[in-house]
Amino acid sequence: MRTTVGIVGAGPAGLLLARLLHNAGIDSVVLESRDRAYVEQRQRAGILEQGTVDVLRAAGAGERMDRVGLRHDGIELRFARQRHRVDFPALTGGRSVMVYAQTEVCKDLIALQLADGGPLLFEAEALAVEDADTDHPRIRFRHEGVEDVLECDWVVGCDGFWGVARQAIPAASTRVFERTYPFGWLGILADVPPSHDELVYARHDRGFALLSMRSPSVSRLYLQVPEGTDAQAWGDEEIWDELERRFETDDWKLARGEITQKSVTPMRSYVHEPMRHGRLFLAGDAAHIVPPTGAKGLNLAVGDVVTFARALTHRGETGSTTLLDAYSETCLRRVWQAERFSYDMTTLLHRAPDATPFEDRLQLARLERIASSRAAETDLAEAYTGFPFG
Repeated sequence: MRTTVGIVGAGPAGLLLARLLHNAGIDSVVLESRDRAYVEQRQRAGILEQGTVDVLRAAGAGERMDRVGLRHDGIELRFARQRHRVDFPALTGGRSVMVYAQTEVCKDLIALQLADGGPLLFEAEALAVEDADTDHPRIRFRHEGVEDVLECDWVVGCDGFWGVARQAIPAASTRVFERTYPFGWLGILADVPPSHDELVYARHDRGFALLSMRSPSVSRLYLQVPEGTDAQAWGDEEIWDELERRFETDDWKLARGEITQKSVTPMRSYVHEPMRHGRLFLAGDAAHIVPPTGAKGLNLAVGDVVTFARALTHRGETGSTTLLDAYSETCLRRVWQAERFSYDMTTLLHRAPDATPFEDRLQLARLERIASSRAAETDLAEAYTGFPFG
């Protein structure tokens, strides 16, 4: 089997890249180790930056998003029983975000790919990326019990942190930057309308809490919990009671409902440099991970594949590899800004297990600064709604 671009992984990054390449007249093959049902059901991100929304629309993948997605023009910060709304359009020249789950983005892109795109092979396990430093890289994979080889001009690894693509880059030529946090997020899905029409980020002495949503009838909520927590160790009423404590104000009440899913998400920051080796390019979680506080993971992956698609299109139109050669540097500028913002949001809102009274007061001072300074509030709003692609 042969193609121009071999894409490892059919998450939102790999699927969107296939769509962008198809629209540019460049053929590709997508290899995904899981089955279609798994890809369409795995719960991940739910906040799309303005730039991501614009890219999906331009790619022809925005119809259902615009019909059922929830545009949000701000977030609410809660601390010391106070409520402060950050108005995105007023602070950013009109930008907003969209609440539209990664599962739905994948469903839309899979449907488009199967209808008119290149091959998309589910249950096709990539075993290795070989010869990445030559003009003829290849992907060894297993599909339907048979090993095969996908010959490519270029390979893009969109296969996540545990995938094989990054393993093809020699360790001697890489640098890794990472930080782990001593807490995680206990996340729930609940069949109850959201108790607020925008996301609520709460800083509390007992720990962070986040009120989010997946639809007008399904709420997504999170609690800061110690690292290594077992989600099933928390009873449903215990979760609701703790959420009420952390969101508590004098003029608001949390609605409860049936909890349909519980899970714990670890918190870490990770960056792999460079994001390119020869004709192998890394995108999304294969190259970088952010704590979810800043809602940047999926959006960073979109920025990566947009950068690659533009660079490869530019090469086809001009013969120049300038943009391809700059891929890693271009992406990493945006990645590090997102890492910085995610770190800032995490340390602003989460209480460390060994936090001192001095550190508690600093957190409150930082939040009060955002609530009282248009400049500080604008910095948050600009970062939350998204850094420019490239």
